[in-house]
Amino acid sequence: MKRSDLTWAMAIAILFMVPAAFAAEPQPWAIGFQKGASPTMERIQSLTSFINVVIVSITALVSALLGYACWRFSAKRNPKPANWSHNTPLEVAWTAIPAIILLLIAIPSFRLLYFMDRVNDAELTVKIVGHQWYWSYEYPDHDFKFDSMIVTEDALKPGQPRLLTADNELVVPAGVPVRLQMTADDVIHSWAVPAFGVKTDAVPGRLNESWVQVNEPGVYYGQCSQLCGINHGFMPIQVRALPKDEFAAWAAAAKRKFAHLDGTPPTATVALVQEPRP
Repeated sequence: MKRSDLTWAMAIAILFMVPAAFAAEPQPWAIGFQKGASPTMERIQSLTSFINVVIVSITALVSALLGYACWRFSAKRNPKPANWSHNTPLEVAWTAIPAIILLLIAIPSFRLLYFMDRVNDAELTVKIVGHQWYWSYEYPDHDFKFDSMIVTEDALKPGQPRLLTADNELVVPAGVPVRLQMTADDVIHSWAVPAFGVKTDAVPGRLNESWVQVNEPGVYYGQCSQLCGINHGFMPIQVRALPKDEFAAWAAAAKRKFAHLDGTPPTATVALVQEPRP
């Protein structure tokens, strides 16, 4: 095979591999968004596709009109230029048509903003607190909390992505709405998971709220998306979505493993301390 043929074959292979590269974490040579894993992200992708069609159509139309004007009104074809300066119908058209296009974009945009902002009957609430430079996750419904820190490169296991793996992952049930409350205790952070379509600032002294409904069980990754200091790039977000029954079992075990919201030791530790000696 010639070198040029090999280059074309590799280019075609990469092109057809792009859809498969979309996953819950960044992929080499990926183009566009990660595959949507929530209703919010699916709507974001749908709106983006619609807006891209509008942009490409306008670009093609303006380019075609510009090319036609250059050809039709060139000095060679029009040695004596026209002296008219106004065309009322044309001016009304080029004012009304962009207004209509903006309205067609605005309506689905506002609907998406409302959909992203409104939390509908959440079955679980998770409070997320940003620190320099790690995350804390609190489960008010189950009375436990834990910190989530990066797994350093020398401690990674095979298959764990660098700069995205956390020692304690956030665990949520799949297929149900989950309320996400976010704040910070030092500087502004931003909790962002691209596959969920969630990117919400965690601001000291303020409680911001968002929500997510993970479509399918799996592991999803994100990072802090607000410059927050020297280790900003080392605040990974790792989320595991489990079926509801498996999440219930995990929550019961986590309550025995992690501290309560008031800071008291885990339930298992308290029971061990209070158990009378024989």
